[in-house]
Amino acid sequence: MSLHLHFEPTSGIAGDMAVAALVDAGVPARVVEAAVAAMGVRGLRVRFGRRTRGAYVGRSFDVTWPGKPRAIARAQAHGDHDDHDHPHDHHDHDHDGNHHHHDHRDYAEIKRLLQRARLDADVRALAGDIFARIAEVEAALHGTKVARVTFHEVGAYDSIADVVGAAAAIVHLAPASIGSLPPVVGTGTVRTAHGPVPVPAPATAALLADTPILAEGVGELTTPTGAAILAAVVDRFGALPPIRLRAVGYGAGTRELPDRANVLRVTVGELIGEPDVAPVTDVLLIEANIDDMSPQLVGPLYDGLFAAGAADVWSAPILMKKGRPALQVSALAPLAAAGAVERAFFEGSTTLGLRRQRLDRVVLARSFAKVETVYGSVRVKVAALDGRVLGAQPEFEDCRRLAGKAGVPAREVLSAAAAAARALLPRAVRSRRS
Repeated sequence: MSLHLHFEPTSGIAGDMAVAALVDAGVPARVVEAAVAAMGVRGLRVRFGRRTRGAYVGRSFDVTWPGKPRAIARAQAHGDHDDHDHPHDHHDHDHDGNHHHHDHRDYAEIKRLLQRARLDADVRALAGDIFARIAEVEAALHGTKVARVTFHEVGAYDSIADVVGAAAAIVHLAPASIGSLPPVVGTGTVRTAHGPVPVPAPATAALLADTPILAEGVGELTTPTGAAILAAVVDRFGALPPIRLRAVGYGAGTRELPDRANVLRVTVGELIGEPDVAPVTDVLLIEANIDDMSPQLVGPLYDGLFAAGAADVWSAPILMKKGRPALQVSALAPLAAAGAVERAFFEGSTTLGLRRQRLDRVVLARSFAKVETVYGSVRVKVAALDGRVLGAQPEFEDCRRLAGKAGVPAREVLSAAAAAARALLPRAVRSRRS
């Protein structure tokens, strides 16, 4: 079985929350501590603790360094300070409005630190990738060279610990696949050295380009470091696939949020089968009532609609005006395929018009596994809710093909495959269906 890691950033994600959640899920704390120590940054210290956020008790990941401003340390202890300082900010303010200047490190220096560090090669490569993503978007946003992107002293210490710690924890787990729910990015504005900017901050937005996000919550909930970690490691965004659960971890953020518990959950489990492509949830229902077409053309119309990109096609007999019998043909089309599906309707049927309605689907996560029967291997579609397997259904076309080859009724192969698929179900589900 392949190990799967899934991030669930329903309260957003910051670097410290990611590290804390991974350790809470079972990564030994010494793995992170050793990796941070290997960077050779004098005075940089990390420790793990416990923190209550809402109804949850999660693990915390705290970073200290020489000369850490007392206002920041005091605010973090009380949960009042943001989880992350933006890498291009060259200064910091305490809660009394006093202005503090700090030494800073640019990206070129951080690269040198990584190269000199006595890190596992995979940890060095992953940490380097995460830092590079942040530096590249910052350089593009501010019109400077990547090597000159600056991490001010506070951001540099935090970023080194968060990025290297997260890389070490993920490499230690060595998951075969990594997924994530769409991250909640927050709302409102966030303060930077260049003034207030809308949430998600420009760097976060750039890092999460082409990624599904949710604009919920108060303030900045997904930080650039958190976004860079997701961008570097996540294979696909969507629901938790069917797994055998092995561990769950909670990483607590430093702030209390008014509308949700400020925790990041990570789930670790063994994949059941190969995850299916994440289904499209935002679709158009496209329909036509057809009363003047030969029934022989219904099959080719179905084929044309599916070829055009329809997610599903069905039909039902209806009575139209004056009692005329007709057929209502319906197709669900992803928004990107809607135009092609409409053309397939007009080209493959006699309809003169279509109805359209936008729908939002709720779809279970699916994966495909194989089971062995006396007739051969049969693919099984496994459905899960939040990673918990609810059912496993044999693919009928596989059963029919094997039945023809063996010269037995298809129902016999289907029955054998269904019996074999029961082994994929949790014990509670098996007992309910017996």
